[in-house]
Amino acid sequence: MKKIGYTTGVFDLFHIGHLNVLKRAKLECDYLIVGVSTDELCMEAKNKKPIIPFQERMEIVEAIKFVDEVVPQVNYDKEEAWNNLKFDKMFVGDDWKGSDKWNKLEEDFKRLNVEIHYFSYTSHTSSTKLREILDKI
Repeated sequence: MKKIGYTTGVFDLFHIGHLNVLKRAKLECDYLIVGVSTDELCMEAKNKKPIIPFQERMEIVEAIKFVDEVVPQVNYDKEEAWNNLKFDKMFVGDDWKGSDKWNKLEEDFKRLNVEIHYFSYTSHTSSTKLREILDKI
């Protein structure tokens, strides 16, 4: 049976950390769906607009050979995403592991036979670090 994986991100200033997450996620599933956060969701959640516009970020992620499908992420409701996409595994950064929100999601998803797989982040780079460097220029 085909295993469907799902992960999300802003994917602003696309870097090796993004690529590593997508590559590792694809190793864990047969079909990888990636949710790209909309500009509006980023503004709502982080109060900052991505440098790369939403449509371009979608195109960049779509061009990655490990990605089978790209969808807009318009909210953080993972159960709604599951209702729409019916994934078997969800991939997320390990900085969320053990948080109340993700402990509850793990319980809820266990009932749906969805496994949550945590990945460690590439610590030496991030879009935030890149953005800070660009702001200094």
